[in-house]
Amino acid sequence: CWHGCGEKGMHILCWWECKLIQPLWKTVWKFLKELKVGLPFNQAITLLGIYLKGNQSLHQKDICKHMFIAAQFTAAKIRNQPKCPSNNEWIKKMWYVYTMEYYSAIKKNEIMSFATTWMEV
Repeated sequence: CWHGCGEKGMHILCWWECKLIQPLWKTVWKFLKELKVGLPFNQAITLLGIYLKGNQSLHQKDICKHMFIAAQFTAAKIRNQPKCPSNNEWIKKMWYVYTMEYYSAIKKNEIMSFATTWMEV
């Protein structure tokens, strides 16, 4: 595992099963639970973007996608360091994604779509 936990395994270990990465994913799911997004704790959703049919609206899927990408960037940033990714780093990355989405929406004149997606967050 490139997180430095000492385990041997495939890609799924490094991105999902590693004991050093699990606290970050649990934090992401806790945040989603507060937003009332009912997703099962499953690596297929976070790593592949596979959702159950009809459970989430398009806006919920968009916000989940942004959260998962921010978590993956946060995890990758500290590779080869035997520590858990920081929740603060994940929040900073989410803020960066939010800011880029905001400026992109202004440029495309799609501010209402942006507001609908990010309103609850």
